[in-house]
Amino acid sequence: MNTIKIQLKKSPIGKIEKHRRTVKALGLRKVGQIVEQNDTPQIRGMIDKINYMVEIID
Repeated sequence: MNTIKIQLKKSPIGKIEKHRRTVKALGLRKVGQIVEQNDTPQIRGMIDKINYMVEIID
């Protein structure tokens, strides 16, 4: 299965509670941290939900 690298660009402090939980569910804790996840429709949906806080790395 393909993987996707996700980087947290903005802090979740002060954001909507659901968005903070989504960041945590993706495994992101610190700004600038990069995690690698499987490229599934569920992960893509999570990324779309918090697209203003994360960036997909090539």
